[in-house]
Amino acid sequence: TRSSRVVAMAATPKVSNNTPDDGVCGVTVKDVPANDFIVAYAAHLKRTGKIEVPKWADLVKTAKFKELAPYDPDWYYIRAAAIARRVYLRGNVGVGAMRKIYGGRQSRGTVKEKFATSGGSIPRHIFGQLEAMKILEKSDGPKGGRRISETGQRDLDSIAGQIKAAQQE
Repeated sequence: TRSSRVVAMAATPKVSNNTPDDGVCGVTVKDVPANDFIVAYAAHLKRTGKIEVPKWADLVKTAKFKELAPYDPDWYYIRAAAIARRVYLRGNVGVGAMRKIYGGRQSRGTVKEKFATSGGSIPRHIFGQLEAMKILEKSDGPKGGRRISETGQRDLDSIAGQIKAAQQE
C-alpha cells in the first residue's frame, strides 16, 4: 500500500549523474551563463577563421528601428555565437524566429511605439555560415527551420566544458 511505497522510495539510493568530482564531465550549454558562453564561442569562431564576415558587416544596421550600426567590430561573431546558442536551446528555429528574437521597440516620433522585427539578411547569412561549418543542419519538422547537428552539439558542449572548468579554478 501507500506506506510500503514510501518506505521503498526512501530505501532506494540516490542515483548519481555519473560526473566525476571536478564536475567537468557532462557539461552542456545550459550549465554555463549565457554571456560567458557567447563571448567564449565568439572568440572561438574568430580564432578558427571558418566564418567569413561579409563586406557589408561594417555598414549595416541590424534592424530598421536602429539608428546606427553596431560599435563593436566583432559584433558579427557575437551574433553568430548567440544564434548558435539559441538554436541549441530551442531547435527548429528559422529566420523569422530570429527576426522576432532580435526585434525591439521602434520609435515613431510622436506616435506610440510599436514592436518591429530585425533584419533577416544577418541571421540568414549566419545560418548559411554555420551550416557550412556543420554546426547547424536543416530541420525535418513540418515548419522547417534549423537545428543543431551532432558535431555542433559536441563543439558547443566542449566550449561550455572549458568555461565551467575555468570557473571552478
